[in-house]
Amino acid sequence: MKHFSTLSSYFEYLELPQPEHPMLSIMSAAGDDFLPCPKESSSPITNDCYTISLKKVVSGELNYGRTKYDFENGAMFFMSPRQVLQWDKSAVFEQKGFSINFHEDFVKGTELAQQIKKHGFFSYSANEALHLSPSEEKQMESIVENIVIEYHNNQDAFSKDIIISQLSTLLKYANRFYERQFINRQEMSIDLLEQFNQRLEEYYQSGQLQENGVPSIEEIAHKLSVTQRYLSDTLKKETGKTTTEHIQLFLINEAKDLLLAPNASISETAYQLGFEYPQYFSRLFKKKVGITPKEFIESHAMN
Repeated sequence: MKHFSTLSSYFEYLELPQPEHPMLSIMSAAGDDFLPCPKESSSPITNDCYTISLKKVVSGELNYGRTKYDFENGAMFFMSPRQVLQWDKSAVFEQKGFSINFHEDFVKGTELAQQIKKHGFFSYSANEALHLSPSEEKQMESIVENIVIEYHNNQDAFSKDIIISQLSTLLKYANRFYERQFINRQEMSIDLLEQFNQRLEEYYQSGQLQENGVPSIEEIAHKLSVTQRYLSDTLKKETGKTTTEHIQLFLINEAKDLLLAPNASISETAYQLGFEYPQYFSRLFKKKVGITPKEFIESHAMN
């Protein structure tokens, strides 16, 4: 797999115009213009750059990791360094909007370098793209216009700070609009929660929990055809609990049933729930329930 450590080498490979800045490229299409088209096909590649793009007119498919992007009007997507990108000759990239690419070193030592790590949408996939309303598009485009002006001006000591400040504002709006999207897609969020619980139940009933241990969040997310970060963000927005907390709650609920069975064994219960060491199970049980498994059994025996 090819990896590009500089923005210029990445753009050279894409057959795109070389950026005006060694670590930053801003491309924006207005009026009758379209964004420059990359080379017609590519095997999987990676690079050290962040990408923020708004795609308004596009046809064809673009693979991002294991997922295909199917762009719609007003779809915005984000890529972080070392994500896998590929496309083939069936992709026809006629698109408006904008595309911002910057090397990860461009923001090193700035507040944005820390902030950007907190934006989960850089780890989202195609079906989790940000879909903007016309008014939201205008807000995003107005911010990008300011960046474009600064990018094409004769750059001075203030240019980088101004551009980074605008990028930070752009990402804050993206975060706000994603919050709106989570709310507007509440039914989908509830459905995802139900599917999540169903997957856990199936995993448990099939004996995989005892045989293979507690499933990873990444494994469950893959089964649900979403990214790990999107699953966590969705459950957090819907229930206030993280994915890990939901898995723990499932385990504790199953544990309560097992512990109340005749001649229940705490060690056997722990093993059935995928815990390699019973003391780990007892520690989690007490943390979530407030009493130890033994105390739980005894309290129900007296009733």
